[in-house]
Amino acid sequence: MSEEKKALLATALCLIFMIAGFILEKTGAIFYPFSFILAILFGGFKQTKEGLLDTVENKHLNVDLLMALAAIGACIIGNWFEGAMLTFIFCLSGALEEYTTNKSKKEISSLMNLQPETAFLLDDLGKTTEVAVTELQIGDSLLVPKGARIPIDGVLTKGSSTFDEAAITGESIPVEKGNEEQLFGGTINLGEAVTMTVNKNSEDTLFAKIIRLVDEAQNTPSQTATFIEKLENIYVKVVLIAIPMMILIPYLFLDWSWNESFYRGMVLLVVASPCALVASATPATLAAISNGARNGVLFKGGVYLENLASLKAIAFDKTGTLTRGVPVVTDAVFLKNKQEGLNILLAMERQSTHPLAQAILTRFDDESTETYSQIEVKNVIGCGMETTIDSVTWRVGKNSFNDQTILSNNIQTEINQLQTDGKTVIYLSQNQEIIAYFGLLDVPKPEAKRVINYFKQAGIHTTMITGDHEKTAAAVAAELEVDELFANCLPEEKTKLIKEQKAAFGVNIMVGDGVNDAPALANAAIGVAMGEGTDIAMDVADIVLIQNDLEKLQMSHLLSKKLKRIVTQNITFSAIIIILLILSNFFQIINLPLGVIGHEGSTILVILNGLRMLKSIPIEKPSPTKYSSQTAEIV
Repeated sequence: MSEEKKALLATALCLIFMIAGFILEKTGAIFYPFSFILAILFGGFKQTKEGLLDTVENKHLNVDLLMALAAIGACIIGNWFEGAMLTFIFCLSGALEEYTTNKSKKEISSLMNLQPETAFLLDDLGKTTEVAVTELQIGDSLLVPKGARIPIDGVLTKGSSTFDEAAITGESIPVEKGNEEQLFGGTINLGEAVTMTVNKNSEDTLFAKIIRLVDEAQNTPSQTATFIEKLENIYVKVVLIAIPMMILIPYLFLDWSWNESFYRGMVLLVVASPCALVASATPATLAAISNGARNGVLFKGGVYLENLASLKAIAFDKTGTLTRGVPVVTDAVFLKNKQEGLNILLAMERQSTHPLAQAILTRFDDESTETYSQIEVKNVIGCGMETTIDSVTWRVGKNSFNDQTILSNNIQTEINQLQTDGKTVIYLSQNQEIIAYFGLLDVPKPEAKRVINYFKQAGIHTTMITGDHEKTAAAVAAELEVDELFANCLPEEKTKLIKEQKAAFGVNIMVGDGVNDAPALANAAIGVAMGEGTDIAMDVADIVLIQNDLEKLQMSHLLSKKLKRIVTQNITFSAIIIILLILSNFFQIINLPLGVIGHEGSTILVILNGLRMLKSIPIEKPSPTKYSSQTAEIV
């Protein structure tokens, strides 16, 4: 039986015996206290036991002890029903707290349930054998049927399909994947059956890492929760000292009767207990961490999530963080023979794996009208590629590859402008005559400018720190409108800049994805790693964006600010309620049942308010548009 069900059963038994005792008392049965004693035992045993163990093992006074002492005190002065009622409502509050705390952890429990336990192993003859995922080794071939979950991380080796990766990235839109693309364990194959090759051990998969990191984070309290926990120990001691004074001072100096003085002392035990205060931060923080995990953001501890609300400066790496990490053709100018030149250009580039070649193929592949499949292409190291067709020599590459050509002043001016904008320029020539040139740039991600504008509007200083050269960095920085730019930075220079920002601004963030970013991530107040980056960057970072979506960082900041508001509300509300209940008790306005209702009711409200952190924070996204390339033709 789960702890949650045990708590509900104890609450139900406490209620039954309390009602039975009330009926027996009204009918005049002399043994009615026995029923109330059973109610107190069933309702208070678990929390009293936990309170005693916490006190003995950790030398830490627990609020549960105050409740137990109050119930015992009420029974001593003959208020059996009040003692049983106190125990019942306290037990009910504990059951609800158990339920609401578990609710914030259910996102992780549901993730764990998504991990497949078996896989279909393919042998050399194509036969399948169902084996445990833990037995799989790197290099094994697996069959993934239609509708099945990917059992482990690997590479798609046969077939193509659509995959639901919501469990990993938080994105509900399925992703199309083909040969040699990465598959993640726990995601779902929505299309036809595919074959994959294992490239990670079961304990090293991204899915396993997500679960492990979030579980660790939920066991790492925030600064506020840690402070409240320390305060609880001191506060309980103060209450235990105040109780005898509350009993003796009115009895000796205010002419209260002994029963009234003792009764008020028991009420004070209840209303002064800091249960609501103790519950102000932890349930809300757990809910926020679960919310982040569900939406593709891993917080490695509540302290990082909490500190995010106080952010003053944020620094971004360029390549792969603010930009796509691959070049895109932004400008294409054909001077003559466009279609013929384009056909031959694509035929040459298809034989290259260079990122610039892939960029040209991506841009023009659907515009080819003729395929040259038999041509021989020669790679010239440091220059480009060359081929000869019908005694005509075609070259694609740097300008130095075509150093015998002469360009007009107007064309040279346009090329110089492309280079000034930080773009890489490559040329297509026919017998030493340039017939086309192309500008390529690692362009910013679609959401990058929106995210930077958000942080700037929030009064947060934005910086781009990159190892790229000045012109390219300046072009990206100008487009994104960052406040400050540092280019040509080595890893140690990035680290130095981050340390200086931390000293100047206090809470700062470094966002990166590469090995060279790891030292800077480790030295920032909060390090943020892109989930598709290197393992070392993810290991040293405090926050991981599973999908390389910067808007998740904006969502995280909004989530942190909301958490701060809710925790502040909870602390303020619980403190006010405690003060009002203490004053009401001193002026003899409330009795023990009302004190219990006020105290435990405020605790439940605080917990439920914290559960609002489970609600996702939507970030509006414009319709996706392909980066537009300008193609000109001059005859």
